[in-house]
Amino acid sequence: MLTNQHSAQNQIESLVSEQEPNSKVLKFKTIRSRNAIASNSETPIQATPSAYELLERTVKKIDGAYAESTIRAYYADVLDLIRFCESKRTIGLPVSSDDLCSYIAHLTKSSRTSASIRRVIAGVATIHKLNRFQDPTKDPDVLLEMRRMHRKLGRYSKQALGITSELLEQLLVASEAGNRGSRDRALLLLAYDTLCRRSELVELYIEDIKIIEQKGIEKMSILIRKSKTDQFAVGKRITLSPRTRLAVQEWLERLRKPKSGLLFRGVDRAQKITGPLCPGQINRIYKRLAKRAQFSQEIIEQISGHSLRVGHAQDMVNAGDSLPMIMSKGRWSKTDTVMRYVEHINII
Repeated sequence: MLTNQHSAQNQIESLVSEQEPNSKVLKFKTIRSRNAIASNSETPIQATPSAYELLERTVKKIDGAYAESTIRAYYADVLDLIRFCESKRTIGLPVSSDDLCSYIAHLTKSSRTSASIRRVIAGVATIHKLNRFQDPTKDPDVLLEMRRMHRKLGRYSKQALGITSELLEQLLVASEAGNRGSRDRALLLLAYDTLCRRSELVELYIEDIKIIEQKGIEKMSILIRKSKTDQFAVGKRITLSPRTRLAVQEWLERLRKPKSGLLFRGVDRAQKITGPLCPGQINRIYKRLAKRAQFSQEIIEQISGHSLRVGHAQDMVNAGDSLPMIMSKGRWSKTDTVMRYVEHINII
């Protein structure tokens, strides 16, 4: 590990590849070394600033190769580790196994869940591997510290409340008139039909909607260009229910029938249609509708941007659909993920 730390400065320049002028690069604020903690007569260590620089350059290097949400998580988690190590006057990237053990113990005493700590460790491992450093997460002492953390915090992962068909009906009834209500109804029904993740919902495009007529009946489908389990954008086209088709058509009418662009937009309190939605807004829309439907505060707090995805999966279980059918519909790649989604069938 000492060899890793001594070679960190020498590797910085070789780790950076030039970005294309038109490439989409995630923007991160430049982080300066917090050597204010050593602003007394002590001479601040020189290697610490290179850890910040190395992290920022690594993040730019992997732009486009990973999902933006994944890159943001890597950046935030490793940045916090670097700051923790700086407070101890040690190097955070590459990090020693001893310092990583101390950091895990520190996180265990905080309000973090075991799932979030596992995410941190996964990010640390990836950033080290990308820089060709030895992976400290495989060290026996680190593995022991992770076991200690799991024994204290457990492995339970809190699951979002599933908005099943019954709850969905209540949200639809509670939706208001005007542009916002039209958008909300189309969003709810399409999210339920497609089992889209919130990041997928905000990336649906009008030009990917297809309407065909079969035996005098109109059918609508929409293409999901890319998903968490389809990072290379093979895409999947999903047929929508008749009710969802009508709701989407009503929303398109309010958008004045554009030929292209993002399907879902913001709507302000004055019913004015604004710019594109961000993933975080999906959660707030669901909670606002749940409040209008007079759901209890306990239920509202359990709703997330994935609640319709969870609820439809639970409805499929209750309908007797097989696990492969559920996995295909929801574009899951791991059975344990599906089982966690359907573990708790809501009783309200």
